[in-house]
Amino acid sequence: MGDSANLSAWQGLLSGIGHPLLGPDHLLFLVAIAFIGLKRPLAWVLPLLAVGLFGSVLSQFVPLPEAIAPWAEALVSLSLAAEGLIALTVLSAAWLLPLIALHGFLLGSTIVGAEATPLTTYFLGLLLGQGALLLLVTAWSKGLIERLGVQGQRLGAGIWIGIGLAFSWVALVD
Repeated sequence: MGDSANLSAWQGLLSGIGHPLLGPDHLLFLVAIAFIGLKRPLAWVLPLLAVGLFGSVLSQFVPLPEAIAPWAEALVSLSLAAEGLIALTVLSAAWLLPLIALHGFLLGSTIVGAEATPLTTYFLGLLLGQGALLLLVTAWSKGLIERLGVQGQRLGAGIWIGIGLAFSWVALVD
């Protein structure tokens, strides 16, 4: 995103909309929610948005610890594997909340040091971009799960676990 201290309000908004949609690990995390098979998927949209935005705001007050910084992208990538485990019902769907908070924290940490106006518009952009995608994937979820069937959902979960592990490996060795 460049130097966040020199962003305009418009650049903050566009960065907020684009960041979760253009970062493959963040985008895949949001898309994977469609095949988890949440009961009442639309009821998850507001809590997921709120917790993700909370993570972004928290990053403005609590800096990313130096010891964790090199591992941060690997942790985000592992969240994809966790989603696969959620789809397999090995983990509870409640794990989506801390996982999206982690994504929000890392998305928010990219704009630390920005002035108040671009910071506010960045958060608005995050809310709009993630909100639109969450509404889309949760609305699409029931039909997708029905088309995939149990075996297809398990296959998708395995693929997602593999993608998460592969992304984590790349983040660690890079």
